[in-house]
Amino acid sequence: MRFFITLSYDGTRYHGWQIQPNGDSIQQCLQEALSTLLRKPVEVVGAGRTDTGVHARMMVAHFDWEEAVDGKQLAYKLNKLLPQDIAVQDVRQVDEDMHARFSATSRTYHYFIHTRKDPFLAAYSWQIPFSLDFEKMNEAAKVLLEYKDFTSFSKVNTDTKTNLCDLKEAFWEEVAPNQWRFTITANRFLRNMVRAIVGTLVEVGRGRINIEDLRCIIEAKDRCSAGESVPGKALFLVDIKY
Repeated sequence: MRFFITLSYDGTRYHGWQIQPNGDSIQQCLQEALSTLLRKPVEVVGAGRTDTGVHARMMVAHFDWEEAVDGKQLAYKLNKLLPQDIAVQDVRQVDEDMHARFSATSRTYHYFIHTRKDPFLAAYSWQIPFSLDFEKMNEAAKVLLEYKDFTSFSKVNTDTKTNLCDLKEAFWEEVAPNQWRFTITANRFLRNMVRAIVGTLVEVGRGRINIEDLRCIIEAKDRCSAGESVPGKALFLVDIKY
């Protein structure tokens, strides 16, 4: 039997989702808690691999078990066992052919920027000390939707078989005075992709590159041509659809 776990986490003190040899990961914590409760080693497979310091308001993982479980009770017990920065919302049985990663049809990320110093935003938003033209950044974000190959925004030497992604939306909006949120949705994302895109759009907002430069960056299919990756602390995986 296959079960989906829906969870959220603050990624601040973790080395991302995936198990790492040199640091704590969300996957490791979840597997250990689940294995403890079921009294047998259990492997969980996540819908994606958030990087070090990146958060998730919604992550989905699956595990296989040979008998029925009470999802509500298991979620309750997992929350008792897991640290405060990881929370399980739901455990439910799904069809055997459902896969947390490969069955997902879209994923949505948010990235937060603030333009005035604020101690209550510092942990989960990136402070920009210079002015940005968000209108130009939104023009540039629309250009992204015209392309499929995002090699220029991908970490190099990954095990990905293709760098093609189907972007469905990408835009900036002001959510409060001096606070901006970038929303991006696609069927899949490459490693480091969102942070590299945000870094490049910020270059547009600063007037360092224009729309045509952005096109050249995308078409170059070269990570060195794009902007720097922005801090992971302001990035949130917020939705996964199946």
